[in-house]
Amino acid sequence: MKVIVVGAGVVGTMHAWQAVERGHEVVHIEREAEARGASLRNFGQIWVSGRAGGEELDTALRARELWEEIGARVPRLGFRAIGSLTPVRGALELAVAEAAVARADAAARGYELLTPAEARAVNPALRGDFDAALRCERDAAVEPRTAQLALREALLATGRYTFLPNREVREVVGEHAVRDDHGDLHSGDAVVLCTGAWLSGLVREVAGPVPVRRVRLQMMQTAPLGEPLTTSVADADSFRYYPAYASGALDALNEGQAQDPTAAAHRMQLLMVQRLDGGLTIGDTHEYEHPFAFDTVEDPYEHLVRVVESLLGRPLPAIRRRWAGVYAQCVDTTRVVHRQRVRDGVWLVTGPGGRGMTCSPAIAETTADELDW
Repeated sequence: MKVIVVGAGVVGTMHAWQAVERGHEVVHIEREAEARGASLRNFGQIWVSGRAGGEELDTALRARELWEEIGARVPRLGFRAIGSLTPVRGALELAVAEAAVARADAAARGYELLTPAEARAVNPALRGDFDAALRCERDAAVEPRTAQLALREALLATGRYTFLPNREVREVVGEHAVRDDHGDLHSGDAVVLCTGAWLSGLVREVAGPVPVRRVRLQMMQTAPLGEPLTTSVADADSFRYYPAYASGALDALNEGQAQDPTAAAHRMQLLMVQRLDGGLTIGDTHEYEHPFAFDTVEDPYEHLVRVVESLLGRPLPAIRRRWAGVYAQCVDTTRVVHRQRVRDGVWLVTGPGGRGMTCSPAIAETTADELDW
């Protein structure tokens, strides 16, 4: 069987991986020299902790297993089973963490409520003041800027994978074939369009309007911290953002403790991961209204610096990079992904939103199962 995959972000690359793993030949087409979108502009988090119970959590847990398996085979992914800590302050934030630990699926997530001393034993870099910390043992991390390159190197070594960069697919031809902007026709037994936030042009032509929206974010990365940050770190604003924390305790937090105005205006949470070079990836904001701004603004970065320094109990290293990114998210955010047959033998897979890096291996596995590869 021959599979044509369009789009070399993490979702497309994991579809290529699944096809090759099942013994098939893959032609992988990317419109740029390499993927440059949300698959690189993220935390590299395999983020189980905040996922909604049911299908979303099941997908994240399965993806977590697959990431670990693939990471053992492809060390350059930088897979680390580091878990996460979410420090909390005050009775209202603590109550949300306690409600999370009381969930029926808390054990599957690896939830545990730690005292400050216990949290610092896990992550000594957290020297700031807090009252407790929610731990999620199942969270993990990879290196987002190099993950696709590492996976591609492993795929090329199989001899069943061809990567065609700098080619934009312009047309779906009949069944099982696409034509690129070089005029070349690529035929196979199945075509999977994994075009990320590119929802116009070809996607609109073959799929029509799709129930997917684009979301813009701002992030940053620091110089090396100079010490290990042994877990991912979130703040209590993540309780307001992730569906796993919905509870009466969260309602009380929202009513009784106003979010910082900058965080509220930019729909923010703190997420922080240490890169292999020692720097910290820190974010993020969420912007949903079109047209998006074309520039980045400083208020969110200043807010993040304040929050991080309060948790670390020390000045943040110099900011080395700032960036914006755009990802595609299902309008119905309870859906893990939008998977649509647009023609016989041609499928569109898009819209995982911020779950893309976490869930892509399991999303691709489900596609392969459904298409009976």
